[in-house]
Amino acid sequence: MNGSRKLYVKSFGCQMNVYDSQRMADTLAPKGYDETASIEDADLVILNTCHIREKAAEKVYSELGRVRRLKEAAAAEGRRLVVAVAGCVAQAEGAEIIRRSPAVDLVFGPQSYHRLPDLLARAERGGKAVDTEFPIDAKFDHLAVPSIAATRARGVAAYVTVQEGCDKFCTFCVVPYTRGAEMSRPVSKIVAEVERLAGAGVREVTLIGQNVNAYHGEGPDGRTWSLARLLEHVAQLSGIERLRYTTSHPCDMNDDLIAAHRDLPKVMPQLHLPVQSGSDRVLAAMNRRHTRADYLATVDRLREVCPDLALTSDFIVGFPGETEDDFAATLSLVDEVGYSGAFSFKYSPRPGTPGADMKQVEERIKSNRLARLQQAIDENQAAFNRRCLGRTLDVLFERPGRHRGQLVGRSPYLQPVQVEAPASFIGEIAEVSITEIASNSMFGVLARAPARQPAFLGAGA
Repeated sequence: MNGSRKLYVKSFGCQMNVYDSQRMADTLAPKGYDETASIEDADLVILNTCHIREKAAEKVYSELGRVRRLKEAAAAEGRRLVVAVAGCVAQAEGAEIIRRSPAVDLVFGPQSYHRLPDLLARAERGGKAVDTEFPIDAKFDHLAVPSIAATRARGVAAYVTVQEGCDKFCTFCVVPYTRGAEMSRPVSKIVAEVERLAGAGVREVTLIGQNVNAYHGEGPDGRTWSLARLLEHVAQLSGIERLRYTTSHPCDMNDDLIAAHRDLPKVMPQLHLPVQSGSDRVLAAMNRRHTRADYLATVDRLREVCPDLALTSDFIVGFPGETEDDFAATLSLVDEVGYSGAFSFKYSPRPGTPGADMKQVEERIKSNRLARLQQAIDENQAAFNRRCLGRTLDVLFERPGRHRGQLVGRSPYLQPVQVEAPASFIGEIAEVSITEIASNSMFGVLARAPARQPAFLGAGA
């Protein structure tokens, strides 16, 4: 391949897709592709899709209509634009994507992106390529290592995939079908990746997986390590100041992992713990494998070891068969737990999942319940944020703010905090007194400058 070409990647959905998109860019960089933020400049467009959210496939096809017009415009200029669809919609739809959108050249699932250069070569020879197999070889063994410049350009907080796939088979979820069975990366591979990130100035790492607390990777001692043991090991790595993990299943919150929130200061006091519903009847229909009481008992155990823990969650309203009493149980759970935030969605049938064949709740009822649930979530989030007013919190500064002389960072509870501070503080943690609460962020003033200066140099530095 001669000369540099431009790559545009658009990620839909979860943090795993963000991570996957970065790895695709890293894989293509040695092949002469540089990332661009402008789709109009691209020689290769990749839509990295998510099938979890409502009307996911329709959103992809709508986006492909726009890309088709860009491809036609490029052809009129004598330039070829290659179009790829990756991720979970690609896994679920396969060759149907090319049939419905002939402008697409490549379709490949989440387990195949390390084979992207070979697929791209086929497309450049004028053919179409579809790869939605679950290969025997682990994709993580074939990934390109990102450059220091690329890592720095992505900021001081990073995701690291440690686990992929799910064996739970919730009746609403396509993940077991699009991501496959649970697979955990070896500890040595994870540690090597985290050490590279730390060496490039990353200060906060979030370990991610579809069911991250089911992690069971091979340790350097040849034994199977749990997520708790992995966290303990990563916490000892030089340069990493903060650790998080997501997304967790309530059934896999074991005693060791709960104890990590007490014993490991680098594990932040914030946890995303999806419950989906507050009704035992609905939880059983969802095949969640826990009851409301089970979930609340886990919350109590967590808060016993970490009293200031900020909990967030996922909720689905209008699951097949959900009654008004079932929904009322969900509303009461929101208030009982006191979430610092949550994601809420109307149930949307996914083809091939058991929930799609159940009797559906009327759309108007789902919309009404979603609005009521979101109001309850917003009220709890606002109450949690108000309790931070006047407190002094450690803030990791991540990037410049919208206004000159302003930086944006994150509190231990993952809230965005805006502060007047010099750009040299990016990548550092400083004590900030919270002076104002807004709907989507907090404002503060420096109470104490960072202890050291600075390890991070951003892109272009």
